[in-house]
Amino acid sequence: MSNFMERSNMGYNTCLVGLQWGDEGKGKIVDILTESFDIIVRYQGGSNAGHTVVVNNEKFVLHLIPSGILRKNKYCVIGNGVVLDPRQLLEEITELRGKDIEVGDNLRISEIAHLVFPYHKKLDELSESEKGDEKIGTTRRGIGPCYTDKVARNGIRVADLFHPEYFKQRLKKVLEEKNKIFVRLFNADELSWKEIYDEYCGYAEQIRPFVCNVVSFMDDAIRAKKRILFEGAQGSLLDVDYGTYPFITSSSVTAGGAAVGAGICPKHIHKILGIMKSYTTRVGGGPFPSELNNELGEHLRKKGGEYGATTGRPRRCGWFDAVAVKHAIIVNGVDSAVLTKLDVLDEQKTIKICTGYKFGGKMYDLFPANMAALPECQPVYKEVPGWQKDTSRIHNMKDIPSDAKNYISTLEKILGIKVEMLSVGPDRGQVVSLV
Repeated sequence: MSNFMERSNMGYNTCLVGLQWGDEGKGKIVDILTESFDIIVRYQGGSNAGHTVVVNNEKFVLHLIPSGILRKNKYCVIGNGVVLDPRQLLEEITELRGKDIEVGDNLRISEIAHLVFPYHKKLDELSESEKGDEKIGTTRRGIGPCYTDKVARNGIRVADLFHPEYFKQRLKKVLEEKNKIFVRLFNADELSWKEIYDEYCGYAEQIRPFVCNVVSFMDDAIRAKKRILFEGAQGSLLDVDYGTYPFITSSSVTAGGAAVGAGICPKHIHKILGIMKSYTTRVGGGPFPSELNNELGEHLRKKGGEYGATTGRPRRCGWFDAVAVKHAIIVNGVDSAVLTKLDVLDEQKTIKICTGYKFGGKMYDLFPANMAALPECQPVYKEVPGWQKDTSRIHNMKDIPSDAKNYISTLEKILGIKVEMLSVGPDRGQVVSLV
Protein backbone atom coordinates (compact mmCIF):
# COMPACT_ATOMS: atom_id res chain seq x y z
CA MET A 1 0.00 0.00 0.00
CA SER A 2 2.88 2.41 0.59
CA ASN A 3 3.47 2.83 -3.14
CA PHE A 4 -0.13 3.90 -3.63
CA MET A 5 0.09 6.34 -0.74
CA GLU A 6 3.28 7.91 -2.01
CA ARG A 7 2.08 8.36 -5.56
CA SER A 8 -1.52 9.33 -4.90
CA ASN A 9 -1.06 11.81 -2.08
CA MET A 10 2.30 13.48 -2.66
CA GLY A 11 1.54 15.83 0.24
CA TYR A 12 -1.60 17.07 -1.48
CA ASN A 13 -4.97 17.75 0.03
CA THR A 14 -7.39 15.25 -1.42
CA CYS A 15 -11.18 15.07 -1.71
CA LEU A 16 -12.80 11.63 -1.86
CA VAL A 17 -16.21 11.63 -3.57
CA GLY A 18 -18.69 8.90 -4.40
CA LEU A 19 -19.40 8.56 -8.13
CA GLN A 20 -22.69 6.67 -7.92
CA TRP A 21 -25.80 6.81 -5.72
CA GLY A 22 -23.80 6.42 -2.51
CA ASP A 23 -22.71 3.29 -0.65
CA GLU A 24 -19.54 2.99 -2.76
CA GLY A 25 -17.36 2.08 0.22
CA LYS A 26 -16.09 5.54 1.19
CA GLY A 27 -15.73 4.71 4.89
CA LYS A 28 -13.25 1.90 4.30
CA ILE A 29 -11.21 3.84 1.76
CA VAL A 30 -11.05 6.94 3.97
CA ASP A 31 -9.84 4.72 6.80
CA ILE A 32 -7.06 3.36 4.57
CA LEU A 33 -6.05 6.74 3.14
CA THR A 34 -6.05 8.39 6.57
CA GLU A 35 -2.67 6.82 7.31
CA SER A 36 -1.14 9.41 4.97
CA PHE A 37 -3.13 12.46 6.12
CA ASP A 38 -3.14 14.65 9.22
CA ILE A 39 -6.73 15.92 9.17
CA ILE A 40 -9.96 14.30 7.92
CA VAL A 41 -12.96 16.54 7.26
CA ARG A 42 -16.66 15.71 6.75
CA TYR A 43 -18.03 18.55 4.67
CA GLN A 44 -21.73 17.76 4.02
CA GLY A 45 -24.64 15.51 4.88
CA GLY A 46 -25.65 14.40 8.33
CA SER A 47 -26.65 11.26 10.17
CA ASN A 48 -28.28 10.02 6.95
CA ALA A 49 -24.78 8.86 5.97
CA GLY A 50 -23.50 5.48 7.05
CA HIS A 51 -19.78 4.80 6.61
CA THR A 52 -18.82 1.22 7.44
CA VAL A 53 -15.27 0.26 8.36
CA VAL A 54 -14.06 -3.21 9.34
CA VAL A 55 -10.84 -3.39 11.38
CA ASN A 56 -9.58 -6.78 12.56
CA ASN A 57 -13.03 -8.26 11.92
CA GLU A 58 -14.65 -5.59 14.11
CA LYS A 59 -17.33 -3.53 12.37
CA PHE A 60 -17.71 0.22 12.93
CA VAL A 61 -20.62 2.20 11.45
CA LEU A 62 -20.10 5.98 11.54
CA HIS A 63 -22.84 8.46 10.68
CA LEU A 64 -21.32 11.82 11.60
CA ILE A 65 -17.76 11.40 12.83
CA PRO A 66 -15.18 11.10 10.02
CA SER A 67 -13.85 7.59 9.43
CA GLY A 68 -10.36 8.81 10.32
CA ILE A 69 -11.31 8.63 14.00
CA LEU A 70 -10.22 4.97 13.94
CA ARG A 71 -6.59 6.02 13.41
CA LYS A 72 -4.44 7.45 16.19
CA ASN A 73 -2.97 10.95 16.12
CA LYS A 74 -5.37 12.31 13.50
CA TYR A 75 -7.67 15.31 13.71
CA CYS A 76 -11.25 14.72 12.62
CA VAL A 77 -13.40 17.71 11.69
CA ILE A 78 -17.16 18.05 11.25
CA GLY A 79 -17.48 21.05 8.95
CA ASN A 80 -20.12 23.74 8.67
CA GLY A 81 -21.66 22.00 5.66
CA VAL A 82 -22.78 19.12 7.90
CA VAL A 83 -26.16 19.26 9.67
CA LEU A 84 -25.48 17.97 13.16
CA ASP A 85 -27.76 15.78 15.25
CA PRO A 86 -26.17 16.10 18.72
CA ARG A 87 -27.95 13.02 20.06
CA GLN A 88 -26.53 10.87 17.25
CA LEU A 89 -23.10 12.43 17.73
CA LEU A 90 -23.00 11.64 21.43
CA GLU A 91 -24.19 8.09 20.80
CA GLU A 92 -21.33 7.61 18.35
CA ILE A 93 -18.81 9.02 20.80
CA THR A 94 -20.06 6.71 23.55
CA GLU A 95 -19.92 3.68 21.26
CA LEU A 96 -16.40 4.50 20.04
CA ARG A 97 -15.08 5.08 23.55
CA GLY A 98 -16.65 1.78 24.58
CA LYS A 99 -14.41 0.14 21.98
CA ASP A 100 -11.32 1.97 23.27
CA ILE A 101 -11.27 4.48 20.41
CA GLU A 102 -10.02 7.91 21.50
CA VAL A 103 -12.50 10.76 21.05
CA GLY A 104 -11.33 14.00 22.63
CA ASP A 105 -9.13 16.80 21.36
CA ASN A 106 -8.88 14.89 18.08
CA LEU A 107 -12.49 15.82 17.20
CA ARG A 108 -13.47 19.34 16.12
CA ILE A 109 -16.97 20.60 15.29
CA SER A 110 -17.74 23.79 13.40
CA GLU A 111 -19.51 26.37 15.52
CA ILE A 112 -21.56 27.42 12.50
CA ALA A 113 -22.86 23.96 11.59
CA HIS A 114 -26.65 23.79 11.67
CA LEU A 115 -28.46 21.60 14.19
CA VAL A 116 -31.03 18.89 13.53
CA PHE A 117 -33.98 19.10 15.95
CA PRO A 118 -36.89 16.76 16.75
CA TYR A 119 -39.22 18.92 14.67
CA HIS A 120 -37.01 18.30 11.62
CA LYS A 121 -37.34 14.55 12.08
CA LYS A 122 -41.09 14.79 12.65
CA LEU A 123 -41.55 16.93 9.56
CA ASP A 124 -39.40 14.52 7.55
CA GLU A 125 -41.55 11.57 8.66
CA LEU A 126 -44.90 13.30 8.06
CA SER A 127 -43.91 14.74 4.69
CA GLU A 128 -42.54 11.44 3.37
CA SER A 129 -45.64 9.56 4.53
CA GLU A 130 -47.84 12.00 2.60
CA LYS A 131 -46.05 11.39 -0.69
CA GLY A 132 -47.40 7.89 -1.26
CA ASP A 133 -45.95 6.48 -4.50
CA GLU A 134 -43.84 9.62 -4.91
CA LYS A 135 -41.68 8.89 -1.84
CA ILE A 136 -38.10 10.14 -2.13
CA GLY A 137 -36.72 7.39 0.07
CA THR A 138 -35.47 9.70 2.81
CA THR A 139 -33.83 8.19 5.89
CA ARG A 140 -36.28 10.28 7.98
CA ARG A 141 -33.38 11.64 10.05
CA GLY A 142 -34.53 15.24 9.53
CA ILE A 143 -31.74 16.10 7.13
CA GLY A 144 -33.81 17.66 4.33
CA PRO A 145 -35.96 19.83 6.64
CA CYS A 146 -32.81 21.01 8.44
CA TYR A 147 -31.18 22.10 5.18
CA THR A 148 -34.49 23.73 4.21
CA ASP A 149 -34.41 25.80 7.39
CA LYS A 150 -30.78 26.71 6.74
CA VAL A 151 -31.57 28.11 3.31
CA ALA A 152 -34.80 29.74 4.53
CA ARG A 153 -32.84 31.45 7.34
CA ASN A 154 -34.82 29.63 10.01
CA GLY A 155 -31.97 27.45 11.22
CA ILE A 156 -30.28 27.24 14.60
CA ARG A 157 -26.52 26.72 14.69
CA VAL A 158 -24.16 25.04 17.14
CA ALA A 159 -22.89 28.37 18.49
CA ASP A 160 -26.44 29.39 19.42
CA LEU A 161 -26.56 26.65 22.08
CA PHE A 162 -23.99 28.52 24.15
CA HIS A 163 -26.17 31.62 24.44
CA PRO A 164 -29.19 30.24 26.34
CA GLU A 165 -31.50 33.25 26.13
CA TYR A 166 -30.87 33.79 22.42
CA PHE A 167 -31.29 30.06 21.78
CA LYS A 168 -34.57 30.04 23.72
CA GLN A 169 -36.07 32.89 21.71
CA ARG A 170 -34.93 31.42 18.38
CA LEU A 171 -36.32 28.00 19.29
CA LYS A 172 -39.68 29.38 20.44
CA LYS A 173 -40.08 31.39 17.26
CA VAL A 174 -39.14 28.53 14.93
CA LEU A 175 -41.24 25.95 16.77
CA GLU A 176 -44.29 28.21 16.76
CA GLU A 177 -44.15 28.07 12.97
CA LYS A 178 -43.51 24.31 12.86
CA ASN A 179 -46.38 23.54 15.23
CA LYS A 180 -48.79 25.38 12.92
CA ILE A 181 -47.64 23.11 10.11
CA PHE A 182 -48.01 19.98 12.26
CA VAL A 183 -51.52 20.86 13.39
CA ARG A 184 -53.03 22.53 10.33
CA LEU A 185 -51.38 20.58 7.52
CA PHE A 186 -50.80 17.13 9.04
CA ASN A 187 -53.34 17.07 11.89
CA ALA A 188 -50.49 16.05 14.20
CA ASP A 189 -49.62 16.98 17.78
CA GLU A 190 -47.54 20.01 18.69
CA LEU A 191 -44.03 19.74 20.13
CA SER A 192 -42.95 21.42 23.37
CA TRP A 193 -40.25 24.07 23.04
CA LYS A 194 -39.38 23.65 26.74
CA GLU A 195 -38.63 19.93 26.38
CA ILE A 196 -36.44 20.54 23.33
CA TYR A 197 -34.73 23.49 25.00
CA ASP A 198 -33.83 21.49 28.11
CA GLU A 199 -32.65 18.53 26.04
CA TYR A 200 -30.40 20.62 23.79
CA CYS A 201 -28.98 22.71 26.64
CA GLY A 202 -27.83 19.38 28.05
CA TYR A 203 -26.22 18.49 24.74
CA ALA A 204 -24.50 21.88 24.66
CA GLU A 205 -22.34 21.14 27.67
CA GLN A 206 -21.41 17.70 26.36
CA ILE A 207 -20.31 18.88 22.93
CA ARG A 208 -18.73 22.18 24.04
CA PRO A 209 -15.17 20.70 24.28
CA PHE A 210 -15.25 19.80 20.57
CA VAL A 211 -16.66 23.05 19.18
CA CYS A 212 -14.35 25.59 17.60
CA ASN A 213 -13.90 28.11 14.80
CA VAL A 214 -13.22 25.55 12.08
CA VAL A 215 -12.46 28.23 9.48
CA SER A 216 -9.54 29.40 11.61
CA PHE A 217 -8.54 25.81 12.44
CA MET A 218 -8.41 24.88 8.75
CA ASP A 219 -6.53 28.06 7.85
CA ASP A 220 -3.88 27.29 10.46
CA ALA A 221 -3.61 23.72 9.16
CA ILE A 222 -3.16 24.86 5.57
CA ARG A 223 -0.50 27.39 6.58
CA ALA A 224 1.30 24.64 8.50
CA LYS A 225 1.14 22.46 5.34
CA LYS A 226 -0.87 19.75 7.06
CA ARG A 227 -2.23 17.08 4.73
CA ILE A 228 -6.02 17.18 4.61
CA LEU A 229 -8.47 14.55 3.39
CA PHE A 230 -12.03 15.69 2.65
CA GLU A 231 -14.57 12.90 3.21
CA GLY A 232 -17.80 13.14 1.24
CA ALA A 233 -21.06 11.46 2.17
CA GLN A 234 -23.72 9.96 -0.11
CA GLY A 235 -22.85 9.93 -3.85
CA SER A 236 -22.64 12.45 -6.68
CA LEU A 237 -25.82 11.15 -8.31
CA LEU A 238 -27.62 12.24 -5.14
CA ASP A 239 -26.22 15.78 -5.29
CA VAL A 240 -28.84 18.50 -4.84
CA ASP A 241 -27.86 20.08 -8.19
CA TYR A 242 -26.33 17.30 -10.28
CA GLY A 243 -28.19 14.23 -9.05
CA THR A 244 -31.44 12.60 -10.17
CA TYR A 245 -33.62 15.41 -8.86
CA PRO A 246 -35.94 15.24 -6.90
CA PHE A 247 -34.69 11.81 -5.79
CA ILE A 248 -31.59 13.30 -4.21
CA THR A 249 -30.11 14.32 -0.89
CA SER A 250 -30.27 17.94 0.31
CA SER A 251 -26.61 18.91 0.20
CA SER A 252 -23.75 19.54 -2.23
CA VAL A 253 -22.15 16.11 -2.43
CA THR A 254 -19.61 16.91 -5.12
CA ALA A 255 -16.02 18.05 -4.66
CA GLY A 256 -17.18 21.64 -5.15
CA GLY A 257 -19.14 21.34 -1.92
CA ALA A 258 -15.98 20.49 0.03
CA ALA A 259 -14.62 24.04 -0.06
CA VAL A 260 -17.88 25.62 1.12
CA GLY A 261 -18.65 22.86 3.63
CA ALA A 262 -15.20 22.98 5.23
CA GLY A 263 -14.55 26.72 5.11
CA ILE A 264 -11.53 26.70 2.81
CA CYS A 265 -10.55 28.18 -0.53
CA PRO A 266 -11.06 25.76 -3.49
CA LYS A 267 -7.43 26.17 -4.54
CA HIS A 268 -6.38 24.24 -1.43
CA ILE A 269 -7.88 21.01 -2.79
CA HIS A 270 -5.25 19.47 -5.04
CA LYS A 271 -6.61 16.07 -5.97
CA ILE A 272 -10.11 14.64 -6.55
CA LEU A 273 -10.28 10.90 -5.95
CA GLY A 274 -13.51 9.23 -7.04
CA ILE A 275 -14.83 5.99 -5.64
CA MET A 276 -17.12 3.62 -7.49
CA LYS A 277 -18.50 0.17 -6.95
CA SER A 278 -17.91 -2.61 -9.51
CA TYR A 279 -21.66 -2.69 -10.05
CA THR A 280 -24.36 -0.16 -9.18
CA THR A 281 -26.67 0.17 -6.19
CA ARG A 282 -29.31 2.62 -5.07
CA VAL A 283 -31.41 3.03 -1.91
CA GLY A 284 -34.93 4.42 -2.05
CA GLY A 285 -36.87 5.74 -5.01
CA GLY A 286 -35.69 7.26 -8.26
CA PRO A 287 -34.60 6.13 -11.74
CA PHE A 288 -32.09 3.32 -12.12
CA PRO A 289 -31.70 2.26 -15.79
CA SER A 290 -29.37 -0.71 -15.19
CA GLU A 291 -31.32 -2.15 -12.24
CA LEU A 292 -31.64 -5.96 -12.09
CA ASN A 293 -35.03 -7.02 -10.73
CA ASN A 294 -34.19 -10.71 -10.88
CA GLU A 295 -32.18 -13.48 -9.23
CA LEU A 296 -28.90 -11.90 -10.26
CA GLY A 297 -29.87 -8.63 -8.57
CA GLU A 298 -30.71 -10.59 -5.42
CA HIS A 299 -27.38 -12.44 -5.63
CA LEU A 300 -25.46 -9.15 -5.80
CA ARG A 301 -27.47 -7.84 -2.85
CA LYS A 302 -26.75 -10.86 -0.67
CA LYS A 303 -23.10 -11.33 -1.58
CA GLY A 304 -22.33 -7.62 -1.41
CA GLY A 305 -24.23 -7.14 1.86
CA GLU A 306 -26.25 -4.42 0.18
CA TYR A 307 -28.36 -3.19 3.03
CA GLY A 308 -28.33 0.43 4.20
CA ALA A 309 -25.91 1.13 7.06
CA THR A 310 -28.28 3.82 8.34
CA THR A 311 -31.73 2.34 7.61
CA GLY A 312 -31.08 -1.36 7.03
CA ARG A 313 -33.15 -1.15 3.84
CA PRO A 314 -32.19 -3.50 0.98
CA ARG A 315 -30.37 -1.68 -1.80
CA ARG A 316 -31.45 -1.99 -5.40
CA CYS A 317 -28.69 -3.60 -7.49
CA GLY A 318 -27.71 -3.49 -11.14
CA TRP A 319 -24.86 -3.54 -13.64
CA PHE A 320 -22.20 -0.83 -13.70
CA ASP A 321 -23.67 2.34 -15.24
CA ALA A 322 -20.87 4.12 -17.10
CA VAL A 323 -23.20 6.87 -18.37
CA ALA A 324 -24.04 7.94 -14.82
CA VAL A 325 -20.45 7.61 -13.59
CA LYS A 326 -19.06 9.68 -16.50
CA HIS A 327 -21.48 12.42 -15.50
CA ALA A 328 -20.15 12.28 -11.93
CA ILE A 329 -16.54 12.33 -13.15
CA ILE A 330 -17.20 15.50 -15.15
CA VAL A 331 -18.99 17.48 -12.41
CA ASN A 332 -16.31 16.55 -9.86
CA GLY A 333 -13.23 16.91 -12.07
CA VAL A 334 -12.06 13.47 -10.94
CA ASP A 335 -8.35 12.76 -11.32
CA SER A 336 -8.42 9.01 -10.63
CA ALA A 337 -10.61 6.40 -8.99
CA VAL A 338 -10.94 3.57 -6.49
CA LEU A 339 -12.94 0.53 -7.58
CA THR A 340 -14.64 -1.43 -4.79
CA LYS A 341 -16.38 -4.78 -4.32
CA LEU A 342 -14.79 -6.47 -7.33
CA ASP A 343 -15.10 -9.77 -5.46
CA VAL A 344 -18.91 -9.60 -5.59
CA LEU A 345 -18.70 -10.29 -9.35
CA ASP A 346 -16.41 -13.32 -8.99
CA GLU A 347 -19.01 -15.95 -9.98
CA GLN A 348 -20.29 -14.23 -13.11
CA LYS A 349 -19.62 -15.83 -16.52
CA THR A 350 -20.43 -12.59 -18.32
CA ILE A 351 -20.40 -9.05 -16.96
CA LYS A 352 -22.28 -6.14 -18.49
CA ILE A 353 -21.42 -2.45 -18.53
CA CYS A 354 -24.09 0.10 -19.39
CA THR A 355 -22.56 2.43 -22.00
CA GLY A 356 -25.67 4.28 -23.20
CA TYR A 357 -29.43 4.71 -22.91
CA LYS A 358 -32.16 4.34 -25.52
CA PHE A 359 -35.29 6.49 -25.28
CA GLY A 360 -37.80 7.61 -27.88
CA GLY A 361 -35.74 6.29 -30.74
CA LYS A 362 -32.68 8.25 -29.59
CA MET A 363 -29.40 7.11 -28.06
CA TYR A 364 -28.00 8.94 -25.04
CA ASP A 365 -24.34 8.69 -24.06
CA LEU A 366 -24.65 11.67 -21.70
CA PHE A 367 -26.68 11.54 -18.51
CA PRO A 368 -30.08 13.13 -19.26
CA ALA A 369 -31.46 15.81 -16.94
CA ASN A 370 -35.04 15.20 -18.06
CA MET A 371 -36.72 13.19 -15.30
CA ALA A 372 -39.60 12.47 -17.62
CA ALA A 373 -37.20 10.56 -19.88
CA LEU A 374 -34.74 8.96 -17.47
CA PRO A 375 -37.10 6.41 -15.85
CA GLU A 376 -38.03 5.16 -19.32
CA CYS A 377 -34.47 4.87 -20.64
CA GLN A 378 -33.36 1.39 -21.68
CA PRO A 379 -29.73 0.47 -21.01
CA VAL A 380 -27.35 -0.38 -23.83
CA TYR A 381 -24.70 -2.86 -22.69
CA LYS A 382 -21.16 -3.82 -23.54
CA GLU A 383 -20.37 -7.38 -22.42
CA VAL A 384 -17.04 -8.65 -21.14
CA PRO A 385 -16.10 -12.13 -19.91
CA GLY A 386 -16.13 -12.81 -16.18
CA TRP A 387 -13.18 -14.40 -14.39
CA GLN A 388 -14.91 -16.95 -12.14
CA LYS A 389 -12.05 -16.94 -9.64
CA ASP A 390 -11.88 -15.81 -6.01
CA THR A 391 -10.41 -12.30 -5.83
CA SER A 392 -11.06 -11.69 -2.13
CA ARG A 393 -7.64 -13.05 -1.13
CA ILE A 394 -5.44 -11.25 -3.63
CA HIS A 395 -2.98 -8.61 -2.43
CA ASN A 396 -0.88 -7.91 -5.51
CA MET A 397 -1.70 -6.64 -8.98
CA LYS A 398 0.00 -9.64 -10.59
CA ASP A 399 -2.49 -11.98 -8.88
CA ILE A 400 -5.57 -10.32 -10.41
CA PRO A 401 -7.17 -12.71 -12.95
CA SER A 402 -6.63 -11.62 -16.55
CA ASP A 403 -10.36 -11.22 -17.24
CA ALA A 404 -10.71 -9.09 -14.11
CA LYS A 405 -7.84 -6.92 -15.37
CA ASN A 406 -9.69 -6.68 -18.67
CA TYR A 407 -12.87 -5.55 -16.86
CA ILE A 408 -10.95 -2.84 -15.02
CA SER A 409 -9.14 -1.63 -18.15
CA THR A 410 -12.45 -1.58 -20.07
CA LEU A 411 -13.95 0.68 -17.39
CA GLU A 412 -10.87 2.90 -17.55
CA LYS A 413 -11.18 3.29 -21.32
CA ILE A 414 -14.91 4.06 -21.18
CA LEU A 415 -14.59 6.49 -18.27
CA GLY A 416 -11.31 8.12 -19.28
CA ILE A 417 -9.68 7.83 -15.84
CA LYS A 418 -7.19 5.55 -14.13
CA VAL A 419 -8.21 3.13 -11.36
CA GLU A 420 -5.53 3.47 -8.66
CA MET A 421 -6.83 1.14 -6.00
CA LEU A 422 -8.95 -1.99 -5.91
CA SER A 423 -11.03 -3.17 -2.95
CA VAL A 424 -11.87 -6.87 -2.77
CA GLY A 425 -13.56 -7.22 0.61
CA PRO A 426 -14.69 -5.28 3.68
CA ASP A 427 -11.55 -5.50 5.81
CA ARG A 428 -8.85 -2.85 5.93
CA GLY A 429 -6.31 -5.27 4.44
CA GLN A 430 -8.40 -6.31 1.43
CA VAL A 431 -7.06 -3.75 -1.02
CA VAL A 432 -4.75 -3.88 -4.01
CA SER A 433 -2.65 -0.99 -5.31
CA LEU A 434 -2.77 -0.60 -9.10
CA VAL A 435 -0.10 2.11 -9.35
